Amino acid sequence: MSRTVARSALRVEVLRGARSRTPSSADILTWARAALGRRAGDRELAVRIVGTRASRRLNARFRGRDRATNVLSFAPPQTPLPHAASAPRPLGDLVLCSPLVQREARRQGKSVRAHFAHLIVHGALHLAGYDHERPRDARRMERREVEVLKGLGFANPYRSL
Repeated sequence: MSRTVARSALRVEVLRGARSRTPSSADILTWARAALGRRAGDRELAVRIVGTRASRRLNARFRGRDRATNVLSFAPPQTPLPHAASAPRPLGDLVLCSPLVQREARRQGKSVRAHFAHLIVHGALHLAGYDHERPRDARRMERREVEVLKGLGFANPYRSL
């Protein structure tokens, strides 16, 4: 099932391949927009929610890790495809593994909704250029995640780890 939500320039298309309970498209849009801030203008984000097998397959293929992962982010190709001037530019794709997100939330003592929000924010920040490869970059990204999630009414996701 696919649903596209558009408000304030950012468009989010949500594809649900997993049969588990997942956040609404409107929530996903709100969380991504909060993470991206001004970077959200006239952009399009695809969010795919998958099961464990699909996540494992994608993680093995694109990251060389033969296990499921909670979120993957894929930037658009460097050479953008031609599109109409009024069409939004692709920001990238996020793939979330719903069964793993739910297990992690239980294990970390968080609500599933809060964990999904954190991972949407985390993935959107990756697409906006944040990373956590070096300690300094990781601290910067984590501060931004905590700030955005606080503004959305969620607790610091790193305190319960």
